[in-house]
Amino acid sequence: MQFTCFHLMPYRPLDMEERAKHRSAWVVLPNTLYDPERGAEQYESYLNQLTSAESLGFDVIGVNEHHQTAYGMMPAPNLIASALIQRTKNIRIAILGRALPLTNNPIFIAEELAMLDTLSRGRIIAGFVRGIGTEYHATGINPAHSHERFQEAHDLIVAAWTRPGPFEFEGEHYNFRYVNLWPRPYQRPRPPIWIPSQGSSETVRWAAAPERKYPFLVTFSAFDLVKRYLTTYADQARQYGYEPSGGQLGWAVPIYVADTDEQAKKEAGSAIESLFNNFLPNPWEMLLPPGYMSLSSMKATMKARRSLGSRPRTQTADDLISSGTALIGSPKTVVEKIKRMQDETGFDNLVSMLQFGTLSDELTNRNMQMFASEVMPHLR
Repeated sequence: MQFTCFHLMPYRPLDMEERAKHRSAWVVLPNTLYDPERGAEQYESYLNQLTSAESLGFDVIGVNEHHQTAYGMMPAPNLIASALIQRTKNIRIAILGRALPLTNNPIFIAEELAMLDTLSRGRIIAGFVRGIGTEYHATGINPAHSHERFQEAHDLIVAAWTRPGPFEFEGEHYNFRYVNLWPRPYQRPRPPIWIPSQGSSETVRWAAAPERKYPFLVTFSAFDLVKRYLTTYADQARQYGYEPSGGQLGWAVPIYVADTDEQAKKEAGSAIESLFNNFLPNPWEMLLPPGYMSLSSMKATMKARRSLGSRPRTQTADDLISSGTALIGSPKTVVEKIKRMQDETGFDNLVSMLQFGTLSDELTNRNMQMFASEVMPHLR
């Protein structure tokens, strides 16, 4: 099993009483609630946490991209990756969120990642996403063009990485007379590409296609939904005529480990509730703007979630633990749940979120150390 230490970099000093007066911590939350001095302290703590992942034995550090939100302070994950390159030596760095449809020039992304790959001497993993619905409110991009722009930008970036230049690129959304990347990526033929998702059927079919075979990471979902989506990916791969490897199947999940289940819930309960009840929620009109998902994919998503029962607006730590949306417990409990998912799906790519919501530096560092020493060795 491969282990990624993933971070969202939330703004922990957020005034939750003021947050509650607004419909979301995304896009509409006034930025007067952000204190730059405290923000600088958060960045320093988070970079230290991610840097320590190397000495703890993780395989990958994971960062991502979100815009105009207290949920994650990484609108430019390439900058965070650059800082991490200078602080680490061997660990790989996965930029698990470059929202391709949000840019009007995908060549810039190709250049950024090629630079980072060269600076790190081949340690970069590219994570490509469409961006959740709120990103389209933040950027003004038409969500109805999301799938088209994503696939076209992807094709352009891969071509820029792998084809000798200069060459022309003509598409529906992007047209360039000269594509001629300087520098080219350090890795040959290109950096690996991972696809985080919440189970869109179009994304599953696209990622599993034989010419791609991209690792598919299911995020922020209950245990049964993760199992369903990973199984769907594996079934799609078999329809294409090949057996997927465990490395193609990934699970991204918040994790907290303590000596006992009771202690883990006591220490992490309020933090995991803050993530799901304060930082993450969006009204449906912001999360799924018209055109963002196909009708068939929307129906499948709603059917899947209805079959697991209606999701309460406010979720308790007990709700999140019992559904498997978060893994919180003793090392034995956490190992058993991960092994169960591995047994039922064959997944081998675990993206662990060991800081979440308002979880303090002290508890985060202890959690990372215990996960590395008491959980990872049982799953290697």
